[in-house]
Amino acid sequence: MTAAQPAPSASPSRPRAPGWRRSEQLQRLPYGSLNPRSAYDTVVVGGGHNGLAASAYLARAGRSCLVLERRATLGGAAVSEEVFAGMEASLSRYSYLVSLLPARIVRELALPLRLARRRVASYTPDPRQGARAGLLLDTTDPSATLASFEAITGSSSALRAWEELHERIGRVARAVFPTLIEPLRSRAELRSLVGDDEAWAALFETPLHELLARTFSDELIAGVVLSDALIGTFAAAADAGLRQNRCFLYHVIGGGTGEWLLPVGGMGAVSSALAHAARSAGATLRTRAEVIRLEPHAGAVDVSFTDGVAEHAVRARHVLVNAAPAELDRLLGAAPAPRPEGSQLKINMLLARLPRLRDPAVAPERAFAGTFHVNETSEQLQRAYEQAARDEVPDPAPCECYCHSLSDPSILGEDLRSSGAHTLTVFGLHMPARLFEADHDARRQAALEATLASLASVLAEPIAACVLRTPEGAPCIEAHTPLDIERDLRMPGGHIFHNDLSWPFAEREDQVGTWGVETAHPRILICGAGARRGGGVSCVPGRNAAMAALAEPRPCR
Repeated sequence: MTAAQPAPSASPSRPRAPGWRRSEQLQRLPYGSLNPRSAYDTVVVGGGHNGLAASAYLARAGRSCLVLERRATLGGAAVSEEVFAGMEASLSRYSYLVSLLPARIVRELALPLRLARRRVASYTPDPRQGARAGLLLDTTDPSATLASFEAITGSSSALRAWEELHERIGRVARAVFPTLIEPLRSRAELRSLVGDDEAWAALFETPLHELLARTFSDELIAGVVLSDALIGTFAAAADAGLRQNRCFLYHVIGGGTGEWLLPVGGMGAVSSALAHAARSAGATLRTRAEVIRLEPHAGAVDVSFTDGVAEHAVRARHVLVNAAPAELDRLLGAAPAPRPEGSQLKINMLLARLPRLRDPAVAPERAFAGTFHVNETSEQLQRAYEQAARDEVPDPAPCECYCHSLSDPSILGEDLRSSGAHTLTVFGLHMPARLFEADHDARRQAALEATLASLASVLAEPIAACVLRTPEGAPCIEAHTPLDIERDLRMPGGHIFHNDLSWPFAEREDQVGTWGVETAHPRILICGAGARRGGGVSCVPGRNAAMAALAEPRPCR
């Protein structure tokens, strides 16, 4: 089943920006032929999905736009790659699911993108019962969901509490989600829009632990809810700073429903669609072009970049930075802010078959179709947080898995599909960067082994028995720590949101009515995950930065 998406349509002809022919010619010339005095309306630093979205909007509005990406490929973290040599499997290597991408952006950019729904929301083996039973949330079979809640708790009251909580969260989601691509409201305005003071207090003002404690008496059910607050975020459920609440909010408001969808063709299909939209509108997209310096002036910004051989420069009326705020500080030569800390272990695997479960009532094809929660009761999550805070790899290591190929086999080659092979993505929680600072490789291996052991504890067989091997005999498994993410993607501290997430409203009076992308320099805007209302694969910061740049009329030429 796929989410309703607009069919690709032919775009009407659009006015070209002055100098667009020059830009197309530059794209065909070697870097050494670039004129250091070349000028664009906008330069986008970084060709991740948000930078591509911003450039598509700007080019469609007639602005000349140059995207500079340091890596050999576009897409940033939203890419698909054949990770294992000789194995025809296109994996979403870093990011993997979509929830926060507004349908309006898909329509406006006419993106040929399909997002598949997963029949099963989640399955959680109960470690208290030796994983011989589990909590199944089947979105198409309410009777199966009810039977599962009754088997875990002995009554149907927990399901009623679950449904009531998610109805309330749904009302918040329907109010808040559309505002993500509008100018910022004040806190009071957004609270009024939500129209539910009790829900506002529970989600925006008090630690999430309090809501869960008074809603659920069962720690397994509470843990399933809590896990959405801890993806990539190192915090306890009772953290007074409410980082967990902000993370939770962004994980449950997507599309006004909180549903997580699967990009058909893999995450690279999202970036490919955006790159096509940008190019078709006239944007110039350059890879292997690393920006090394930004110099803002009163009416423009000078952008210096290198191709690895020589340094080049262009001038832009606006610069949109599709990189972490810390990267912007570096490019400006400013003193760096405190380094954020990512908290996750991302494991990609290719399996010969799905592993057998200890629970005889649920087939692996059903359990792994949604989010498969492992050792994530609320008590286990708190204990894992405390262990990691002491610089210990959590034991058991809480994690969650999903199998992309069950819902979208197109990412596998014909031979792998016919053999019954599947992908498996595992995301480990409470694996902060601090765990890997000393002796990184050994700590990565320890974290990998702890996570696989945690997964094995709820299976009827070791996961290693199912892992495929490459033609050279190497196991098809890779792991990324926060420090690996920092190295590969320039995300400081490996923080997948570039910073701790912010509230989706203006926290100062002077922010009301802005787009949440502004910086201290009026001609430099943040268009990546570190913007207010950033994080996740959403295109929201990209669109918002484009709207902020377009709000200033282009001077006559």
